[in-house]
Amino acid sequence: MRLRLPEERPTEPPTGYKIAHPVLSRDGARAGFTGVSLGGALPYGVLDEARCVYGRRHRAPHRRCDCGFHCVHDSAAAEAMLCTAEHRAAVLLEVSVLGAYIRFEQGFRYARQRVRTATVQPCACGAVAGALADAGWGRPGWRALAAACAGCVRGRTSLSLASFARLAGEGLRVRAASAAVVAPADLGVSELVAEAALLQARLDWFQSQLARLDEGGTQPR
Repeated sequence: MRLRLPEERPTEPPTGYKIAHPVLSRDGARAGFTGVSLGGALPYGVLDEARCVYGRRHRAPHRRCDCGFHCVHDSAAAEAMLCTAEHRAAVLLEVSVLGAYIRFEQGFRYARQRVRTATVQPCACGAVAGALADAGWGRPGWRALAAACAGCVRGRTSLSLASFARLAGEGLRVRAASAAVVAPADLGVSELVAEAALLQARLDWFQSQLARLDEGGTQPR
């Protein structure tokens, strides 16, 4: 006799928390996330379905495999992972657990998910993030992004938090840690100020490069 796992039929999708790196497609047309451990080589969208990372044909999550999306029950447990050196540039995600799932003591392994909210940590300099900029690494076809303030963006490929939310779609909300939620539409005063600061930082960088050309005739680096 084979024991079966107890079945759950919740009236609403369970909520979970995880960390991930925001990513931007090479052509700049799509935005999404990539995991920090198992499955990190497979970027996913805001609303997406898990695939077996080992290339097997079974549906995720399979009882005899590690495949599927993973999350924890408690937001504090996910935030704690942001303290490690290798995860400092990740963002905190709040997700809806969709489809079939397997419940564990600390979280879920599941088939589908919707990312509802992404909380961006402060810039490496300590300032509140106003953008997501090229982190200097990525996956094939995808650039990883990391939190940046207006002063640290410089000439890197970057998106404001609101622009990332709009590009990712599916009603995603993106917010800076300890800041107001940035929705994909109907921007408020604080969001417009952040957009303006980002544009000004880019303009200052281009002006400094032009000044160097005028003074010494050297090429900008």
